[in-house]
Amino acid sequence: MKAFAIISALVLVTVAFAQAQDQQQQTDQQSVNQAGKPGKHSKVKKDKKEKGTAADIGGGVGSAAGGVAKGAGSAAGGVGKGAADLATLHPIDAGAAVGTGAAKAGKDVTVGSAKGVGKIGKGVGHAFRKIF
Repeated sequence: MKAFAIISALVLVTVAFAQAQDQQQQTDQQSVNQAGKPGKHSKVKKDKKEKGTAADIGGGVGSAAGGVAKGAGSAAGGVGKGAADLATLHPIDAGAAVGTGAAKAGKDVTVGSAKGVGKIGKGVGHAFRKIF
C-alpha cells in the first residue's frame, strides 16, 4: 500500500512538471513561427537538447513501474506453473516453480526500482541545478 502511494505521488508530480514544460515549449514554438522560417537552402544546425527534469522523473517512475509489473508477471507465472505441477501430483516441481517465480520477481522488482531511482535522482539533480 505504501509503495502504491509513493508511486502515485511520483506520477502526479511528473504530470505536473510535464504540463509546465509543454506550455513553455508551445510559447517557444509560437515565437519561432512569428519570427519566420529559414529558407529552403539554409542549413539550420539543431542542438541536441538534454532531457528535462520531468522527462527524467517520468522515465524513472516508468522504469520502477515496469519492474514491478514484470516482477508481478514472473510471480504469477511461477505460481501458475506450481499449481499445474501440484495438480499433476509433482509437489517437488511445484515448490521449485514457485520458488523460481519468486526469485525472478524479486530480481525484476529490484532491477526496475534501482533503474527508476537512478533516473528520478538524475531528474531531481536537474531541478536543483536550475534552482541554484
